[in-house]
Amino acid sequence: MGQPRFIGAEIFRHSSYGRWHPLRVPRVSTVMDLSRALGWLPPEQFITAPRAKPKALTAWHTPDYIDALQRVEADQFATAEDTARHDLGSITNPVFPEIYRRPATAAGGSLLAGELLREGGIIYNPPGGTHHGMPDRANGFCYLNDPVLAMLSLRRNGVRRIVYVDIDAHHCDGVAVGFAGDPDCLMISVHEERLWPKTGVLEDTADGSALNLPVPRGFNDSEMGFIRDALIVPQTTAFRPDAIVLLCGADGVEEDPLAHLSLSNNAHWAVVRALMGVAPRLLVLGGGGYNPWSVGRLWTGVWAALNDFEIPDRLPVVAEDVLRGLKFEGNRLGKNPPEHWFTTLRDVPRDGPVRDTIKDRVRVLIQRSMGREV
Repeated sequence: MGQPRFIGAEIFRHSSYGRWHPLRVPRVSTVMDLSRALGWLPPEQFITAPRAKPKALTAWHTPDYIDALQRVEADQFATAEDTARHDLGSITNPVFPEIYRRPATAAGGSLLAGELLREGGIIYNPPGGTHHGMPDRANGFCYLNDPVLAMLSLRRNGVRRIVYVDIDAHHCDGVAVGFAGDPDCLMISVHEERLWPKTGVLEDTADGSALNLPVPRGFNDSEMGFIRDALIVPQTTAFRPDAIVLLCGADGVEEDPLAHLSLSNNAHWAVVRALMGVAPRLLVLGGGGYNPWSVGRLWTGVWAALNDFEIPDRLPVVAEDVLRGLKFEGNRLGKNPPEHWFTTLRDVPRDGPVRDTIKDRVRVLIQRSMGREV
């Protein structure tokens, strides 16, 4: 599949949704800096994400919404109509200086990935993963839906069958809207049950295109491993995809402030490795994650997995300095971070029993995929 390529941009270094918003923390810049500090990101593997042109965004989003996003950025003000119609300027989706340019750059990277994967390969676009965005409105911190745009770009570049795997703690409601009922798309989502947006229940098939697996609080590495081996990999392989899009949200780890799962980053990396080589094209996106240390370490480890790099037991000083330079203001976890958040990438594994609830739900989905009533 050739050398993996990494898509990133400097706009993510200083752009923030605001002082108290969960996306006030640096994420993409940390992954870039850590990967370079470890010698893992030579110039020939790095691509600067282009900013998507407004017309390209209307492949899925409405022209009125794209116009509104650009106007709100220029004015730094959302009208009452902007909020009512597009949810711009709400507490969840606030106005900030790069409200158009930042998501348009993430989307530009995903659109470009579809083109670069025309002949096959592996692309990593950690700025991407905004899976809640809707055609005419912002939703759940997501102003645009770059996974949908990436999959449409893959389609324009000759890809027909796509498996979309989402292991973010939150259900991919926007992607489900985009590809519900598509016979050439299989969406597999593993997410915390009853967590916002409270969609993706076990019975929800997205008109036959989705396998939704809500999991209970305390979801551990062993349970993710069971789901990976019993559901994700077999179903992906059986679908015979031309491309896999994996959204690798980091909010399922135990230290994340917005979810209630108990994964270590080892679980995510194992899913990445298991899906490599199953299809001729693999696009890995970022997603959620709101603890700067857990996100930076997890997503850097994803890049290591894609390149088959060995993760050191102890980080070199230059990489350690990147992690020591992070801040998590307004959260108790930022007051006294544990030492291993500075000195390692790999978490201690968080194994445990595989609960019957999870086994039963996996069995339901497997039987449903075989066309049998349960």
